Amino acid sequence: MDLFEIFEHAKWEVHKFHGDSTDEKDLFEVIEGEGNLLMYGGASSLWHRLTGGTSVVAFDDSNSRIGVGTSTTVAAASQTDLQGVSGGSAFRKIADMTHTDSSNASGAAAIVFVSTYTTAEANFAWNEWGIFNGDGTGGAVNGRMLNRRVEALGTKTSAATWQLTITLTLGGGA
Repeated sequence: MDLFEIFEHAKWEVHKFHGDSTDEKDLFEVIEGEGNLLMYGGASSLWHRLTGGTSVVAFDDSNSRIGVGTSTTVAAASQTDLQGVSGGSAFRKIADMTHTDSSNASGAAAIVFVSTYTTAEANFAWNEWGIFNGDGTGGAVNGRMLNRRVEALGTKTSAATWQLTITLTLGGGA
């Protein structure tokens, strides 16, 4: 394993609901998996923030987004955006982010990002996802891509709401 596999272990799951609901009674499918690739720009932004830099936007509740797209292009650490942006479809949605600060609890090594895509959003084949930072200025989401995963998750339609949860853990998931 190299640094980009050990440093950040990802577990992800997509919950698919009928209509505009996220109620368990409307849940019709759950897809779970593991793995992602840490991007060079994402790694650099983490190191920058860790060393006291402030010019890189934080991956926090105000700035975190999960993007989904149609591309099946293999993930490469040098990529800076979802590949579906070019010639396909891609959509970024603000994410709720949670992290428990502790120096002696195992949960301190994990961070969780969750985005819920309504019936009106991201209605296309989901073949890739990534986590981004950015403040949404100028009508577009700027920022860096932290990680990317290529995985066929199905085709979302306007008949369903999908919720994507990504848990990142330092130390390869220990």
